[in-house]
Amino acid sequence: MGGVPKQRKTKSRQANRRMHLYIKSSSLVSCPKCAKPALPHTVCQNCGTYKGMDVVDVMKKLTKKEKKQKEREIQASDKSEARNPKSETNSNN
Repeated sequence: MGGVPKQRKTKSRQANRRMHLYIKSSSLVSCPKCAKPALPHTVCQNCGTYKGMDVVDVMKKLTKKEKKQKEREIQASDKSEARNPKSETNSNN
């Protein structure tokens, strides 16, 4: 004879136990300004932009050393964009 549970499991306890079966990984999109992965419809944690506008000043919270490093990253990304502009007219030919 098999084991018998001492108490009934409620629907909520049963659902909590099975929750890992239904969890889906969050989908990430790339930020149009810095190209880092970010959650959709939220402010980018890396550059502080939302819908093409600077909403949050991310440099404000950083220490002096982190600010310098972040500014270098931004300048490097701006230079790379200037060297390799994306134009659709060249890609169609």
